[in-house]
Amino acid sequence: MKIIITGSLGNISKPLVQELVKKGHDIVVISRDKEKKIEIEALGATAAIGTMEDTGFLTAAFTGADAVYTMMPPNFTEGNIIDFFTRVAISYASAIDQAGVKRVVQLSSWGASLEEGSGFMVGSRIAESVLDKLTGITITYLRPCYLYTNLLRYADMIKHAGMIGTNFGGEDKLVMVSPEDIAAVAAEELETSFSREKIRYIASDERTCNDIARVLGEAIGKPELKWLTFSDEQAQKGMEKNGIPAFITAKAIEINASIHNGRLRKDYDLHQPLAMGKTKLEDFAKEFATEFKQSH
Repeated sequence: MKIIITGSLGNISKPLVQELVKKGHDIVVISRDKEKKIEIEALGATAAIGTMEDTGFLTAAFTGADAVYTMMPPNFTEGNIIDFFTRVAISYASAIDQAGVKRVVQLSSWGASLEEGSGFMVGSRIAESVLDKLTGITITYLRPCYLYTNLLRYADMIKHAGMIGTNFGGEDKLVMVSPEDIAAVAAEELETSFSREKIRYIASDERTCNDIARVLGEAIGKPELKWLTFSDEQAQKGMEKNGIPAFITAKAIEINASIHNGRLRKDYDLHQPLAMGKTKLEDFAKEFATEFKQSH
C-alpha cells in the first residue's frame, strides 16, 4: 500500500513510519523541515517537504495514496491558534477531496467531544468537524488520552521544588497512553479499507496522580515524591512566574481543570477501548528516569 504520513518524525509519526515500512508498505512522510529528509529516507520512506497549509502541495502528495494519516501540527507561535487549526483542517479536507483519497486516519484527541474546556485540543474538534463534511471516504478518528511524554514537563519542578503540582493531582485519575501504542493502532487502521469504529479511543494505563508520583519517584530515587493539587489561580501564577506566555497558560489551565473535574474523560468512559496498550506506567518510568538524569 502507498500510505502518506503527516507529522514528520514526531513522537507518534516516527514509530508509525517504522512499523509500516517494516511491513513493506510504500511510505511518504510529509515534513516542513528540510533537515528531516535524510532521517526520513534512512528509515526507508520517501520525504515530501512542504507545509500543511499548502493545499496544492498536499494534493500532489496525497494523489495515488491508498491511505492518509493526518494530524494537527502544534504551532505555539501563531497569534490565533484557532484560525491556524481551521486553515490546516480545511487544507487537509481539500487535498483529500481533490486527490481522491478513500481512506483517512486522523489523529484526534480525547477532549474532541467537548465544545469548551479542552485547551489546545480544540484543534482536534475543529479537524473532526471539517473532515466530517467529506463524502465518499472511510475515516477513523483516533482519540488518544494523556501522553506519557507530557509527564516529562514536570522534571524541572521535581528537581527544584521536590514535588509535582498543578491544578489537577492527588486522587484524580489520569488515563495515559504511549506514543508507540498510538502508532500501533494507527498502523492497524491504515492497513484496512474499512473501520469498525469511526471514533477509537486509545489508552495504555490508568492511575491516580498520587500513584503516578510514587512510581516516577521510585524510578528516580525520590520515593517520597508527591503530586499536589493547586487551585486554578495558584497554577496560573506559577506558570506566569516561569515566563510561560499568557495564551498558553490559559489553555493549559483550562484542560487541566477538565481533567480535575472529570469532564475531559466523560466521553472516553462511555467508549473505552476493548484492550489497553502494552506500555504501562512502570515501563514509561524507566524512560522518565533516563531523561530526568540526563537533564541534571
